[in-house]
Formats: sequence, C-alpha cells, structure tokens
Amino acid sequence: MTLPTVAVIAFDQFSAFHFSVPCIIFDDILPDMKLFNLRICAGESGPLRSSHGLTVEPPYGLEGLSDADIIVVPFWRKTKALPDEALLNALREAHQRGAQIVGLCLGTYVLAYAGLLNNRRASTHWEFEQDFKNRFPDITLDTHSLYVEDGNIMTSAGTAAGLDCCLYLLRQRYGSAIANKVARRMVIPPHRDGGQAQFIERPVPATTQDARMNSLLEFLRNHLHLQHDLDSLADRVMMTRRTFTRQFHKATGVSAGEWLLSERLQRSQELLETTTLPVESVASQAGFTSATSLRDHFKRKFNVTPSEWRRSFQIT
Repeated sequence: MTLPTVAVIAFDQFSAFHFSVPCIIFDDILPDMKLFNLRICAGESGPLRSSHGLTVEPPYGLEGLSDADIIVVPFWRKTKALPDEALLNALREAHQRGAQIVGLCLGTYVLAYAGLLNNRRASTHWEFEQDFKNRFPDITLDTHSLYVEDGNIMTSAGTAAGLDCCLYLLRQRYGSAIANKVARRMVIPPHRDGGQAQFIERPVPATTQDARMNSLLEFLRNHLHLQHDLDSLADRVMMTRRTFTRQFHKATGVSAGEWLLSERLQRSQELLETTTLPVESVASQAGFTSATSLRDHFKRKFNVTPSEWRRSFQIT
C-alpha cells in the first residue's frame, strides 16, 4: 500500500500551535504503524519565524505540493494580507489534479483567496465571521461546525478544531479504530459533538438548559437503537417542542435529526469495523429502520457501501 503524502505549508509569522497539529497527527504518531509521509513545505521565501520567535527551515518549497495527496494550510497571519500568487497557483493546480486541500482556522482565508471556495461551504474561526463574509460573499460560511467538507476541500473552525479536522482526515483513510488509537495516544477525544457555536461568546442566561441537554445527549448515545421523535425528546428535558428545537440547535449547532444521524453513522462504522454482525443487525443496533436505510445514508455520507467500509477497515 502506498502511503498518502501530506504536505503542510509553513509561512512567516506562523502559529506554532496550528503548525504543530497536522505535523503531529500526520507524522509517526503510532510507533508501530506508519500512516502518512509528512512533507513540510515553505509557502514563501525568506526566514519563516513564528509569532513567538521559533524558526523553521522546510526541506521543500512549493514543488513539494506537486504530488501531495493532502495539502494543509494550517493558519494565515493576517486576514487582509494577500498570499503570494505562486502559492495560490500551486493550490489551484493541486486542487485541479484532485488533491485534498485543507484550511485550518484562518488557513481558510488562503483557500478563499485562491478562489477554491467560491460557491462552497466553509468554516473558520467564529470571531472572523463578519470579516470573512464581507470579503468572500460567494462562500457560504458555516459558523456552527467544527469542520466542513465540501468535495475535496476541508476547512476547520478556530484553534483546537484543527485537531478534530485532522483526526477526521485520518479516519477517512484508516477507519475509526486507528483514529481512536491515535486520539487515545494524544489524550484527546476521538470525536467531539456539536460545533463551535457552543464556544461563541454570548451573554450567559440566568438559567441554562445545558445540564439537561448534556444528560439527553448521553441518553441518546446509549439508546441509539431506539426510535426518537421531537415530542418524546422534548418531554424528556421538560421543554416544549419549539423550545427544545431551539435549545438543541444552540447547544450542538445542528438539529436533533442531524445529530442522531451522525451518531448512528459513527456507531455503524464502529460495528462494521469491530464485529462480524450482518448489515441488518448493524442497522438495527445503530438505530436505522432497515438495512436499506443504513446503506442509503452510508453511501451518501461516505461514498462507499457498509460492506466496502468493512472490507477496508475491519480489524482482523
């Protein structure tokens, strides 16, 4: 098996944290298993110093992007600063040949300046929502999600959301079991629920429903095999249906139906990877009404069938 090559781009005034996230996850994070070939590339000429005085000397320039499978722009120094045209052209060419292009946090701005996000959905740090919308009106900004996938382009929300995005990319190629192993080694959750909406600064209400909502999410994760509707869920947290719908979206960034579907798909992945249960049983345990329903949703989300996923990622 040919290992995917990941090119991480470094710039002057780089953020040490943002730069280190893909370097850690896509380097030799598991001592007994090499997962990627990591390549550090200079996105511009001259000394590349971090905002805290660290310096990097990448072994590659923009030529390192020419055959990379994944290209990560981990940050950008100023939202109003235009990246070098040579870099933008290299990203456009890589996208055209089918490479997966990733913008973490303000790295989304670089992808936007390259024109790669026009008429697409994207995410970036919530503090820059209005600035981003003003600069790039043709891009649909999702301020709820921790990361957004649109075709072969991935963008993430601010700071630590880069971890979630990179783990997702790892899970795409190696399955949940390996991604969970990497997450455990890093002592971080393999999957965080909700989105950056929960981190946006807002006045704290006198009374909050967060405790009840958290309790509900735990209940749902333990009872995915059951069927749930808005009325029964609202009753469980003692809210009206309308209030529940609003509070659930405020807490997670998605509707109850979207959240349940995401959890059920994740559960089905785990069952396909770790058991030999027939697809019908996987569907039942994950809460799908039929194997057909599971196959339809699975194919739509992951572009493969449950059986194909099992053949690729089942632990032997």
